Amino acid sequence: MTGDPQIKGVAPALDRYERLVADLEAAGARYRLIDHAPEGRTDLVSALRGHDVALAAKCLIVMVKAGKKQTRYVLAVVRGDARVDVQAVRALVGGTYVAFAGKDKAEELAGSVSGTVLPFSYHPRLELIADPALLQTPELFFNAARLDRSIALATDDYARLAAPRVAPITAIP
Repeated sequence: MTGDPQIKGVAPALDRYERLVADLEAAGARYRLIDHAPEGRTDLVSALRGHDVALAAKCLIVMVKAGKKQTRYVLAVVRGDARVDVQAVRALVGGTYVAFAGKDKAEELAGSVSGTVLPFSYHPRLELIADPALLQTPELFFNAARLDRSIALATDDYARLAAPRVAPITAIP
């Protein structure tokens, strides 16, 4: 589920929500849609959806530089009750500098607004890394590229369809 390069200023043929649902349907994934009040903060939207925050897939876009000329972007996905260890992400991709991507760049790469980033990468410049703890529950919850609708997806279907690189990227408190 990687791929469609986006040209700045040109809308994709399908928006991210429509594309995700079509992909899930085509792959026979086990999922359900959950409508709720508009919310993008993991802890608050988890309460609206009626599940423990640990079952949420928190998605953050990280910028990693290797020297001054090479920049890579990583879609880091961790449990909703965790924090991304950006230094672990930097080390995984061989970077020399790491920071969270700016809001505009993150939204461009994700194809959706902040708070609705999917745990799937649809952009060729966005490498997907998921923490192994994320994959230890039977079902994951995440905003479906919309603030008012979420998806509950069988975790094994997520792992099969998203095919993330799995590595420890959770900060230890």
